[in-house]
Amino acid sequence: MKRVFLLVTVCSAVSLFVDAHEFWLRPRKFRFKTGEELKVDFVVGEQFTGEYWDLQKHKVEKLILFAGGMQKNMVKDVRLSKGNNIVTKLEKGGTYLVALESDDAYLELDAEKFNAYLKEDGIEDILSERTQQKTLDQPSKEYYKRYAKLLVQTGTAADDTYRKRADFRFEIVPLANPYALKVGDYLQCRLYWNGRPSAHTMMKVWSHVGNRIFLQNIYSEDDGTITFPLSSGGPWMVSSVKMVHAEKPGADYQSYWTSLVFGIEEGE
Repeated sequence: MKRVFLLVTVCSAVSLFVDAHEFWLRPRKFRFKTGEELKVDFVVGEQFTGEYWDLQKHKVEKLILFAGGMQKNMVKDVRLSKGNNIVTKLEKGGTYLVALESDDAYLELDAEKFNAYLKEDGIEDILSERTQQKTLDQPSKEYYKRYAKLLVQTGTAADDTYRKRADFRFEIVPLANPYALKVGDYLQCRLYWNGRPSAHTMMKVWSHVGNRIFLQNIYSEDDGTITFPLSSGGPWMVSSVKMVHAEKPGADYQSYWTSLVFGIEEGE
């Protein structure tokens, strides 16, 4: 059974554990003319509003630009600045995909904050395990890794670059090109874990409408998909979190955060 929870407007609350919250790639705009520069900020935070990612503290392990049959390794092009972390010229028309993987970071939380985090992000298996084992009063030590994807469009010829897999352990793939869609259409995305569809996993769908932010929490179907209406123009993000027991010493858990950002043209 599909489970959908709609939060109409998200308030601008400050996260108690912002270090391990949503991470995404934020462009200045989503549609370009051939030859224009794409400028991308690395952003972390809550409510689809955030702050610049601290590249003195964190590291990019993988950064690939996909366009048509081309792919370019851009790790060495990362700027350790506040914003404009990637600047590249879009030489040809078509759809472009930027895909980033971070290194592992470390986080400690007290029991109350960790339990709240599990509830907020739908990590029900870990929460249920802690409940059964009577460890809800225990703090947590966690490694976390981030995966982020951004789709932008140059010109009007939308192509199949949107389907490219970045070979991330946890990854969101749209099943249609957002730049071939308009306001009022539906978009379906599939979530992958270890290369296979991730069923019954909470996915968050974020959108901006003016100065308000809307959020839908949708659980993936048996085939790992969610379907949602593109109800407005502007920026959109789909995100999810997967947590497992730590696979290396030094922490209790390992979490993986994934996001996909794209834009729907205003007034379409």
